[in-house]
Amino acid sequence: MKNSEVRPTLQALFDKEQEAEAGGGKERIAKQHAAGKLTARERILELLDPGSFIEFDKFVTHRCSNFGLESKKVLGDGVVTGTGKVHGRDVFVFAQDFTVFGGSLAGAHAKKICKVMDLAVENGCPIIGLSDSGGARIQEGVESLAGYADIFYRNVHTSGVVPQISIILGPCAGGAVYSPAITDFVFMVENTSHMFITGPDVIKTVTHEQVTKEDLGGARTHAEISGVTHFTSPDERTCLQQVAELLSYLPQNNLDPTPIAPCNDPVAREEEELNSVIPLDSNKPYDMKQVIRLVADNGEFFESQPLHAANIVTGFIRLNGRSVGVVANQPAVLAGCLDIAASAKAARFVRFCDAFQIPLLTLVDVPGFLPGVAQEHGGIIKHGAKLLYAFAEATVPKVTVITRKAYGGAYDVMSSKHLHADINLAFPTAEVAVMGAQGAVEIIFRDQLKGLSGDEYEKEKGKLVAEYSEAFLNPWQATELGFVDRVIEPKKARAALVNSFELLRNKRKATPKRRHGNIPL
Repeated sequence: MKNSEVRPTLQALFDKEQEAEAGGGKERIAKQHAAGKLTARERILELLDPGSFIEFDKFVTHRCSNFGLESKKVLGDGVVTGTGKVHGRDVFVFAQDFTVFGGSLAGAHAKKICKVMDLAVENGCPIIGLSDSGGARIQEGVESLAGYADIFYRNVHTSGVVPQISIILGPCAGGAVYSPAITDFVFMVENTSHMFITGPDVIKTVTHEQVTKEDLGGARTHAEISGVTHFTSPDERTCLQQVAELLSYLPQNNLDPTPIAPCNDPVAREEEELNSVIPLDSNKPYDMKQVIRLVADNGEFFESQPLHAANIVTGFIRLNGRSVGVVANQPAVLAGCLDIAASAKAARFVRFCDAFQIPLLTLVDVPGFLPGVAQEHGGIIKHGAKLLYAFAEATVPKVTVITRKAYGGAYDVMSSKHLHADINLAFPTAEVAVMGAQGAVEIIFRDQLKGLSGDEYEKEKGKLVAEYSEAFLNPWQATELGFVDRVIEPKKARAALVNSFELLRNKRKATPKRRHGNIPL
């Protein structure tokens, strides 16, 4: 073909690409920027490695001819889709474009998203969705609703196959919220991200409650109260950096191993601080995150849901370069008791790690389940069983360390040997017992103490508490019974953990054939 024939063809392609990349036009892009938000393409380019983005379906348009839409067609139809790399690893991505029809979802829009989701599964790569949408495109009627359902179906069948990450960067309302809710991790940006089933206006009309968008479904609300979101950021660029950091801990899919990072932190590093971090008074709090950082490679801990159910800590560390999921009681909040929210938070995290072959480290300092009428009526029995179920079901390498209290049924639930944890360690400060000394003495020696009063009562009770503590508030009985494999010096915990997970690296465990279990949801 001659140059004179080629150039008009290339010019047509160039013009088409320019039109698609213009989105909703300069005015709407300026409005997006004025709101402190990036455009869909800017977000993708910020997230992905430079020059790695390959776009799909750039020139797709809607097929709707209702209510004047036939004359309002924009290339791409309000969503940018494609593939690229994050730190050199392949991902698939879609980003809704609020400058085009408010990012509303319609038939063609949904098909683009479904295509990249299918490609992600077929190629074993994470799928990342960036949501910024006014909801369903009303002019398309049920076709837009069908589009949501098509996405939900894929979310469900993709679950546990490749990691699914949702980034909320604007409004996400109505049925649209269910796609992020099914995915593995949700990110939100403070002041600009909002998620809710029904907005403030509808709530005011139906229930006469007055609430702002931020209080109803802002980042802080979902990070602290509902637990819907896992990570929050002050701005979009920080958020996208967090997503890249999370991906560095995750495998590409459920069959691939987790990535191994270079490690210059000595395996045998000893931390004298660990020998004194746990107070001698077992009723005094301490920060379990300090223990986590002291054993982790380079002191790095990537925490998930830090504001929600803070009495339990979840997140990722590396041990000798390998990713490990951490579940730990937090004595600094509610004394580390398990409650409804903590049980559900930890159970979902355990199931994610098990689905993607990420080993689990459990750090135990738990006095029991949180007592109270609200907890019992709220279903602590059912919700606590979720965590028990998750740990018992998990077949990945499981290492448990009892740092201090391990009382009652909560001892069983927190990845005990009886739930088939592979290696169970304890610090010398561990207290493995049915309950604390004060409560135990009041029950066991009720009749003996009944007739005593004043100094005589206190003296006798003190003696019995001391005897009970010496007999049971230690790790020795559990060790003698084989429920704890080793008692370790705390400062040597890092080496013990690295060696334990190295020993379990080739663990293989088959589960009985069944369709699936019935977790108490």
